[in-house]
Amino acid sequence: MGLFQLLMSSSLASSESINHRSKIRTGTELILATKIYAEDNSAKSWWCILSTTALLSAALSGALLAPYLYLKITCSTLSGLLLLRLFVIYHDQQHHALLPRSKVAEWFMKGFGILALSPSSIWRSSHNHHHNHNSKIKGSHIGSFPIMTKDHFQKASKSARLIYLFMRHPVTILFGYLFVFLHGMCLRPFATKPREHLDCLLAMLVHAGIATLLLVTFGWQAWLLVQVIPHFITYAIGSYLFYAQHNFPTVAFYDKAGWTYERAALDSSSYMKTGRLMAWFTANIGYHHIHHLNAKIPFYRLPEVLRELPELQNPKVTSLNPFEILRCLRLKVWDVEKQCLVGLNGL
Repeated sequence: MGLFQLLMSSSLASSESINHRSKIRTGTELILATKIYAEDNSAKSWWCILSTTALLSAALSGALLAPYLYLKITCSTLSGLLLLRLFVIYHDQQHHALLPRSKVAEWFMKGFGILALSPSSIWRSSHNHHHNHNSKIKGSHIGSFPIMTKDHFQKASKSARLIYLFMRHPVTILFGYLFVFLHGMCLRPFATKPREHLDCLLAMLVHAGIATLLLVTFGWQAWLLVQVIPHFITYAIGSYLFYAQHNFPTVAFYDKAGWTYERAALDSSSYMKTGRLMAWFTANIGYHHIHHLNAKIPFYRLPEVLRELPELQNPKVTSLNPFEILRCLRLKVWDVEKQCLVGLNGL
């Protein structure tokens, strides 16, 4: 009898353990489950920063000094992809996911932000707003692409419609270098609040200074290969990634009622599937639903979180497939009745 009770007790304990493991965590419980991953490895973080910086410097040198034009173009293209990787690493550091207690890292990244046309004063404030208001219709234009409801769009003036459609237009995203970063991240913030955003003026002056130096010393070809093409590549890809990770066919948006931080992360942020090479160049920004759930998780730990937390393994998925890109770019306004983004043909 004692043995039978012992076996039953063991069986019940095992059953409880299985039930505990299979319990789906939500809300605060799920967010708390991610906290153990929100610790960076200082050596690994510095390695990622310095190795990427070294590779970018080498690629830019090749774009300037390589003996053959095809090598220059190859290095210029590679520079754009490496600049993209370093930008996402900068984005992580601005969230204090990397080296949060390092003043050296803070100043190093502030310098990079100026070179990358993303000064810390505007990037940190606008991007933090985006994280705190992700998936809300109101206030979505700050730090992100704006969202209008179908009803709001139909009632808006012609000029308001044109501005809205321009901000979401594929050409605007393609030329993110000019419209999103030079104008949106530097010129406009400085013109609006010059005292708060002096680093935006500095970014524009440094960018113009580098352009002048390249043009005067090496000529227009060097300017195109070292500055224009790398920045064009970085910000075309970066602008699209930022757009598609919150503007995709199955996205959900909420008014104040029903909004929670967890729902915004899982329902309004996509997991963008890419190959290993593109995941490296984008520093795992495709794991966007996890990043929005806990922005203090270092980018190199995001795949680990996806593997170990079952609740995050069935995300809303996008990709860089051309047909998927077209599907995302056609989405324009939020249809409240249908609870989905629709194109202009749905108005």
